[in-house]
Amino acid sequence: MSRMELYSPEGLRIDGRRWNELRRFESRINTHPNSCDGSSYVEQGNTKVICMVQGPMEPSSRSQADSAGATIEVNLSVASFSTFERKKRSKSEKRMVEMKATLERTFQQSVMCHLYPRTLISIDIHVLAQDGGLLASMANAVTLALIDAGVAMYDYVSCISVGLHDQTPLLDLNGLEEQDISTLTIGVIGKTEKLALLMLEDKMPLDHLESTLGIAIAATHRIRDLMDDEVRKHGNLRSSKLAKN
Repeated sequence: MSRMELYSPEGLRIDGRRWNELRRFESRINTHPNSCDGSSYVEQGNTKVICMVQGPMEPSSRSQADSAGATIEVNLSVASFSTFERKKRSKSEKRMVEMKATLERTFQQSVMCHLYPRTLISIDIHVLAQDGGLLASMANAVTLALIDAGVAMYDYVSCISVGLHDQTPLLDLNGLEEQDISTLTIGVIGKTEKLALLMLEDKMPLDHLESTLGIAIAATHRIRDLMDDEVRKHGNLRSSKLAKN
């Protein structure tokens, strides 16, 4: 697919969105209440992710115990049917290892780990479908699952991907756009401008970086509001059930 087809002269993208429009975002928490401490399901466009959190719990080996705080461990599983190419993905694939390490670093800083010394927080992520913005979708799912598990965090970590087509920033990239243009994934803490996550794949001109970041930060605040709506809705549902009992 040529670069010209990604963004038409009329200002429309492949899927009909404008440059600053987000894809459909849906989220649910407490999706697996009987199998883990916290769980979530996130859809960003056609990218679908399930996340399950166990802990804080006692680690299986002493090497995982940190007297200063909790250890965050991420396990990543990508379904062979998640893309059009049906192939088994190894956990040792370079991209999988990079994303796992990025998520562990991000949430090691975003969770109040000092409250849970000598414990392990295990995060299992299952990717059901991939269509761009995978790292952002996974990070959003982890945030919701940790909140559902009652793990103390400094604030929401809301994530989005953004790219640059010639001189036009494109927000919330789909799979076809990611193949053709440089992709920047950012995660922001709450409604601040503090970055919890930043990953740039390929190159991006430095003179466009600041404006692209500004657009992406504003979008993460919108994602944060959508996640907060789901958490509050679930909280109200739980409190109404308790009131009835």
